[in-house]
Amino acid sequence: MRCSEIVRKTAETDISVKLDLDGTGASCIDTGVGFMDHMLTLFARHGGFDLEVKCVGDTQVDGHHSTEDIGICLGEAFAEAIGDMAGINRYAHAIIPMDEALILCAVDISGRGCLGYGLSIPTQRVGCFDTELVEEFFAAFVRKANISLHIKQLDGKNSHHIIEGAFKAFARALREAVAIDPALEGRIPSTKGVL
Repeated sequence: MRCSEIVRKTAETDISVKLDLDGTGASCIDTGVGFMDHMLTLFARHGGFDLEVKCVGDTQVDGHHSTEDIGICLGEAFAEAIGDMAGINRYAHAIIPMDEALILCAVDISGRGCLGYGLSIPTQRVGCFDTELVEEFFAAFVRKANISLHIKQLDGKNSHHIIEGAFKAFARALREAVAIDPALEGRIPSTKGVL
């Protein structure tokens, strides 16, 4: 079972995450940040991950601490669930249309955290959500998951569509990258023998 459970409590947030990489896409998300609830719900569904996220954060300040800390916890959960990375595909990519938006996402489960972020979101807010927090979430995730992630916007002008396309593309690419490749017969997908 490739599952994990992370609990993290700070002066700014109290977060619990449960993750099953080999799930059905079921989710129970309550972050206190409505737009993040939406993004994580579709992330779980399109990734085929069973995901529970509960966050109590200082949203009276804004959504920054909650969004970043959720990225930290979810990245830790993925790193723990993947384990030694034996037998995984390692690399994957997805190009996802969301109406007029078109997003490319490429993932390398490399053991090295690196974010190539190329979204040009035209508005500062979607509803009550500060759109600059999208990059904060992904940066926090890759640091803790130790993956290389590139997200590029190929087209799009609607902020909601661009962000939603990014989360869907990320989910699809990550789903493929963490999938077990039977041809590897449990070997580490690296000439170094370790990731």
